[in-house]
Amino acid sequence: MLELRHLRTLIALRDAGSLVEAAERVHLTQSALSHQIKDLEERLGSPLFVRKTRPVEFTRAGQRLLTLAEQVLSQVRMAERDLARLAGNEQGRLHMAIECHSCFQWLMPTIDHFRDHWPEVEVDIPGGHHFDPLPALAREQLDLVITADPQPLPGVHYEPLFRYEGLLAVARQHRLAGKSFVTPEALGDETLITYPVEHSRLDVFTQFLDPAGIQPREVRTAELTIMMMQLVASGRGVCALPNWALTEYLERDYVKAVTLGEKGVWSTLFAAIREETRQAPWMEDFLRTARETSFAVLDGIKPA
Repeated sequence: MLELRHLRTLIALRDAGSLVEAAERVHLTQSALSHQIKDLEERLGSPLFVRKTRPVEFTRAGQRLLTLAEQVLSQVRMAERDLARLAGNEQGRLHMAIECHSCFQWLMPTIDHFRDHWPEVEVDIPGGHHFDPLPALAREQLDLVITADPQPLPGVHYEPLFRYEGLLAVARQHRLAGKSFVTPEALGDETLITYPVEHSRLDVFTQFLDPAGIQPREVRTAELTIMMMQLVASGRGVCALPNWALTEYLERDYVKAVTLGEKGVWSTLFAAIREETRQAPWMEDFLRTARETSFAVLDGIKPA
């Protein structure tokens, strides 16, 4: 009567808070997911959640199955890891680089969880390297690169992790603070604060300003997100950041966020790995853990 897919669906429904977003997470259409849940409810003879509630409100039967799902899926995951070890595939090295200044919010919990379950795999984030991460990955100097800027390289595979929206952060009293969205032309008179990377690697340029032929009045760089937020809050510029990186500052009403363009600017974050390690059990587990952790700790992201 119960299958693992049913348990995964319930977990997705709880975490996503709606049928639409849960369907995206389990890679089904909303119609197919609704049919799956309805079929399960008919077999169980009981509804699993209250319709038209957000976040989803589970019935007692649904809560019981959620408890079961947490127990069973955790055990299944542990068994899969153990079977990989028994097959002799546990050895590995995972040296990584992050082309994403705001990724540590979800990456560090991912690494901590991974180390607990794969102590045999050497995990490191080498510092002080003076080379481009993606070519270094192809040369086997690195094993994984977190990037939003994939480049075609022989033997390199890009595994999509999640999609995110770039938002413009402005001071609370800024002239754009009350707008529902901002046009590229509106940034022509602004100081744009960015991380110290090439403009070709910044979505606000490649997807928003450059296509419109617009340049900001001035570009200023800052190394840390918190430094950028202090500059923005004091009215010394505006900056574009991933929606998840702005969450804590928006909740504290430290700054305001405005959508970039009427439809928004969405990008995909990738884990770049070599084809030869793509099927390694520990690599598959790391990528799966990264996705699960991201959706657990970040707001506003979507499945890739």
